[in-house]
Amino acid sequence: MKTFKHVSRLWSDSEAAKLDPVARLVYRSNKLGEDQRITNTGGGNTSSKLTETDPLTGRPVEVLWVKGSGGDLRTSTRENFSSLYQDKLVGLQAAYGARKDNGLKSRAEDDMVGMYAHATFNLNPRASSIDTPLHSFLPGRHVDHMHPNAIISVAASRNCERLTREIFGGRMAYVPWMRPGFELGLAMQAIARANPAVRAIMMGQHGFISWDDDDKACYELTLSLIEEAAEFIETRYQAKGGHAKAFGGARYQTLEAGRRRAVLASVLPWLRGRISQERRFIGTVQDDEAILRFVNSHDAPRLAALGTSCPDHFLRTKIQPLYVDWNPQAEDEAALRRKLAEGLDRYRANYKAYYDACRRPDSPAMRDPNPTVVLIPGLGMVAWGKDKSESRVTAEFYNCAVEVMRGAEAIDEYVALPLQEAFDIEYWQLEEAKLRRMPPEKELARQVVLVVGAGSGIGRETALRLSKEGAHLVCVDKNAEAAAATAREITDRLGQGIGVAGTGISGCGPAIGLGGDILDRASIRAMLDQVALAYGGFDSICVTAGIFVPPDTSGRIPDDKWALTFSLNVTGSYLVADEAFRTWKDQGLRGNLVLTTSANAVVAKKGSVAYDTSKAAANHLVRELAMELAPLVRVNGVAPATVVQGSAMFPRDRVIASLAKYGIPYADDEATESLTSKLSRFYADRTLTKNPITPADQAEAYFLLAGNRLAKTTGQVLTVDGGLHEAFLR
Repeated sequence: MKTFKHVSRLWSDSEAAKLDPVARLVYRSNKLGEDQRITNTGGGNTSSKLTETDPLTGRPVEVLWVKGSGGDLRTSTRENFSSLYQDKLVGLQAAYGARKDNGLKSRAEDDMVGMYAHATFNLNPRASSIDTPLHSFLPGRHVDHMHPNAIISVAASRNCERLTREIFGGRMAYVPWMRPGFELGLAMQAIARANPAVRAIMMGQHGFISWDDDDKACYELTLSLIEEAAEFIETRYQAKGGHAKAFGGARYQTLEAGRRRAVLASVLPWLRGRISQERRFIGTVQDDEAILRFVNSHDAPRLAALGTSCPDHFLRTKIQPLYVDWNPQAEDEAALRRKLAEGLDRYRANYKAYYDACRRPDSPAMRDPNPTVVLIPGLGMVAWGKDKSESRVTAEFYNCAVEVMRGAEAIDEYVALPLQEAFDIEYWQLEEAKLRRMPPEKELARQVVLVVGAGSGIGRETALRLSKEGAHLVCVDKNAEAAAATAREITDRLGQGIGVAGTGISGCGPAIGLGGDILDRASIRAMLDQVALAYGGFDSICVTAGIFVPPDTSGRIPDDKWALTFSLNVTGSYLVADEAFRTWKDQGLRGNLVLTTSANAVVAKKGSVAYDTSKAAANHLVRELAMELAPLVRVNGVAPATVVQGSAMFPRDRVIASLAKYGIPYADDEATESLTSKLSRFYADRTLTKNPITPADQAEAYFLLAGNRLAKTTGQVLTVDGGLHEAFLR
């Protein structure tokens, strides 16, 4: 059996033998998608021409099963594949020819995509890909269209056609760049008919396509061709000096890891604020050896300016990244910020000029002109997206672009798509239509929210509630394991996301858990720096951490417990606000701070003097901070009444003490759940609504105040106490 060094052979005959023909197509697709050296996230597609029973006639008919629009090969299921009558697809060639002959080639291409629905087999709802003709018009029963870095390195070389012959001989044909669609499918059909022995075609600037009449043989052919290209590149790369001479050699040196992280943590929120003027973005940092080798190199400015070559790449990374020519050894952070600001201004102006020069009469309006990839010598790469998953995929795609540049420069000279061709892909009407079909973003999408005290009780419930609205959650607790458990609960529900992990929190997805002590300013700052590395910054903070210390047996609160109560319930919130405001100001984006007070703040109660007075102070802290942090940050409070069920502040011994205090009958061996229910019922009966108050009730208030539903409300305390008339303000 052939061994592979540059790709992974994952096919198992025993696994495949158990599957029906469509399931085998899904299996082949998953195995190809698992190896990012074979195709990028969301890229590439596969197909099989299978014999099915026509539900209308009951007769056998040839059906093309092909990965549909959207989805990712690695995770695709049967539902991600469209199914179409093969004869009807081929029959569309006449309709296309008629439209094209009328001089409407571009319009004809777009019209054909709408026609695919008329060829749908068995009412399959999956929308067909624009690549459908490539699969239909080639002779093989099984077809793989992949975007491997090694193959694209050849496709993006100035002398691609010559190199294709040199590497593959006559086994792989060549087609120059064409926009994916009907015309490209016809060109491939003509090549295959003229060269019956050919089983693959190099697609200039794009990737390659391969086929066979056996699905396993098709898979093996795909891997073999990638392996040959990769081996050819690596031989040439090493002959030119390998890593030491890559991209013209090193021009700058990487900052030491600790210093690198410190600069990034400081600069990222500031940078996020400046690229988020139209819409907020979530960041991913990458500072591994490969990306640093590129950004530090002599050739990085030249290659970055050329932009990416593969259409799948620049739909995520834009036409080119922002490269910042900063010398990490000779210039300070102030110089970096200045160069970033100047670079952003130039980038926006250049993007507008690109749009104005290439736009067509029916082009969609110009999109956000800010970069989605920023390259900084000594530091690495920062990628941006609407959420963490998208920013990680953007980083992944630019990693692919760097690998393509490395390979192309090793064997020849890297070239990018002409600007007009790039524009026509980026602003393709079909791509615009796909964007418009996307579901509306959730209410807290693009937001990063910290919940302090998220390890249990109200904090945990608040984190879960906010995550359902699209927010990225930073779960913070003095108990780091409890914080991590809440974050894991969110991630398990939403999924980890895809793409490279990057700097900061390994495997960072829609939620992370961090330890933090709100009585330690250094701990707070370290935690906020980790948030910057994980997401690029933050938008809102909910402080739910607090403490209630019951009096001792004599009815007194010891002095140290009095001090601890005020420290946690008042000073801790102030320290969080003070440290966070430094970042908020640097970021320049409006935010929200929500503190936790209590209905007890306005009700005197025997036996809780420290707690009640600390919460009264917290009420006024809300008002003071609303003044101090305005207009950038709105500050409000949530004042719960006694929350017994689900609260970490009511362990069994406190529940029993309270039952005894109020003369509520109980048994020493009674289950904790029963005891808690009795006490909760007692408190509920004192309210006007007569319903126990739960952490979920409080979480709803935090949701209202952490979002924009109450955008003109600040300095207020929202009471959630079930209608405790003793707490009515007078």
